[in-house]
Amino acid sequence: MRIQIPEAEFEWRFATSGGPGGQHANRSNTRAELTFDVETSTAIPAEVKPRVVERLGSVVRVVEDGSRSQRRNRAVAAKRLHAMVEAAIAPDPPRRRATKPTRSSKEKRLTSKRRRSRVKERRRPPSHDD
Repeated sequence: MRIQIPEAEFEWRFATSGGPGGQHANRSNTRAELTFDVETSTAIPAEVKPRVVERLGSVVRVVEDGSRSQRRNRAVAAKRLHAMVEAAIAPDPPRRRATKPTRSSKEKRLTSKRRRSRVKERRRPPSHDD
């Protein structure tokens, strides 16, 4: 299911990025913090909203400061939010049903073990009684 979240439902905050970078990092508000309220969103269908809230919480926060550009950090944060919401909407994969190994697979396994044992046995030095 593809979800299109309108830009109007995003709440942005910007700050200076920490770490090295000199004057640019200390003076430019390139760190982007995106907040998205799942409860009040009109983009998420009502039938999947409880699953999204259960998996991500009622307010989702994404912080990005990997780039020197505010525009790039905004784009990456929005992309990450979309990926998180779509992953939360996706249904759980079906549970694996345990099965017994077939007779053939058991025999193949034991044959392979015997063969491997013989190979290793032949590598050993001869014993004193030989």
